[in-house]
Amino acid sequence: MRGFHMGVAVGGLLLLQGARASADTTLQLSGDVPLTGPDHFFVDFDVPPGTKEIEVAHDDLSAENILDFGVNDTNGFRGWGGGNSEPAIIGELAASRSYVAGAIGAGTWRVVIGKALIKQTPAKYQLSITLRDIATLAPQPERAPYTPVAALEVGSRWYAGDFHVHSVESGDARPSLDELASFARGRGLDFALVSDHNTLTQLEFITDAQSRHPKLLLLPGMEYTTYDGHANVIGATQWVDHKIGQPGVTIRGAVEAFRAQGAIVSLNHPTQDLGDLCIGCAWQHDLDLGLVGAVEVMTGTPATLDYLPKVKAIDYWETLLDQGYHLPAIGGSDDHRAGVNLTVLQSPIGDPTTLVFADELSVQGIIDGVRSGRTVVKLWGPAEAMAELSSSVAPQGDTVTATTTIFSAKISGGAGKSVRFVKNGKALGKALIASDPFTHTLEVQAPVSGEDRYRVEVLDDNGRRTLTSYLWLAAPAVADAGADAGADAGGTDAGGQNTGATAAGGGCGCTLAPQARRLGSRGLVFLLPLLLWRRRQWRKRKHG
Repeated sequence: MRGFHMGVAVGGLLLLQGARASADTTLQLSGDVPLTGPDHFFVDFDVPPGTKEIEVAHDDLSAENILDFGVNDTNGFRGWGGGNSEPAIIGELAASRSYVAGAIGAGTWRVVIGKALIKQTPAKYQLSITLRDIATLAPQPERAPYTPVAALEVGSRWYAGDFHVHSVESGDARPSLDELASFARGRGLDFALVSDHNTLTQLEFITDAQSRHPKLLLLPGMEYTTYDGHANVIGATQWVDHKIGQPGVTIRGAVEAFRAQGAIVSLNHPTQDLGDLCIGCAWQHDLDLGLVGAVEVMTGTPATLDYLPKVKAIDYWETLLDQGYHLPAIGGSDDHRAGVNLTVLQSPIGDPTTLVFADELSVQGIIDGVRSGRTVVKLWGPAEAMAELSSSVAPQGDTVTATTTIFSAKISGGAGKSVRFVKNGKALGKALIASDPFTHTLEVQAPVSGEDRYRVEVLDDNGRRTLTSYLWLAAPAVADAGADAGADAGGTDAGGQNTGATAAGGGCGCTLAPQARRLGSRGLVFLLPLLLWRRRQWRKRKHG
């Protein structure tokens, strides 16, 4: 009889567990997208005590409209999938890509919806939210809080890397950190910035992946992706809200929050103005660019879509420098596939390659090297010629203080190509690179007032192959006066960032005009079929 009762009890427990497993609560929420107000809005839902996992399936119900999706818990950010097509799953011990695992607090949660592109009205959204008391995702023991790795190498030299690479934690990307690191190291790189869209969940996996790749430094960071511009934040380890226009969320406040972490803010593909094909990719924000620490002068190689006629990030960079901002040049591939199955719209990790002169291969070492302005961009990849710019009067950071100096350009691996100096954005005469290595010199005199700037380019018949950042030259009296003038004359702030000159009225006044937000169609005719196919997958190329 006891055995019978025990069997009934066990059977009842199994039935109860089965009932519990099938007793998930599903909420069906739908509605119209508000056409006015900020670019993001919220749909609230209640999470009861005892919930172990939440799944949010979402749909924009349109072939024309594009909506982005994320989730906030009772304390705020819980993940940003952006254009992820699959549901978001958030549990205590695991989460789907782009989302944060952890305790599931009872209370009001929110689905965040971004209005990336609204062409068909009324625009609608549909949500199916499942609340579970038994998790379906397996635990992810490889997740761990991010801690910077010790220097992988100590010694002053040029370290090669890529400042714009995406992992699977970006909704429009696919590679794991292991795939990313293996491919980058296979091309001879020393570091890669993992810059996923509006999320730092990749950092929870970096410690685990870094242990398997002792020669390739995985730099922390994020691509801060908004509908009016993208910026990479080199060294960021704390999430900052990207929903510009929400109460208290401004582009200046976001940049200052990243700088407070010690991160460098770099403008990504600032002239990549492709309209609906790449929503938000061109830089349109009204921001004092003295807060910026670098500019991505090349995204992908010159053969990719970024550098069709009229799309010239190098020229944009020069206009900022003309206003007195000291901004080093960097490059990034914007690779989303770890070099696999690329199309004409994409470049592999390392195309372009950025060289940074640093004292060690560490996160802080690379950041310090960029801040000093010691960068070189090999526009077509790691095999291109190397150009090293130096001065007979040693610079402090990126500035030479002297009445006269001799600039030297040492070129390695460039035999048969040409080299030239560029002064204040204007190219000087070319010289044939007749040997390897080859040195080209230029004796110059400091201006009576202000600063002149000099950099070096290596070229062939197809144009630029390699370029350096600038060294700035000022006469001693000018430099002293600038130091006395404080922030208005440039220099560095408490966070070690270049401040440059402050333009009249605050801000540079060089953002692109609204009427310039469409690329001429003639240059796109040959790519139109590919572009149309990629439009939905690209989700504005990375609207994140």
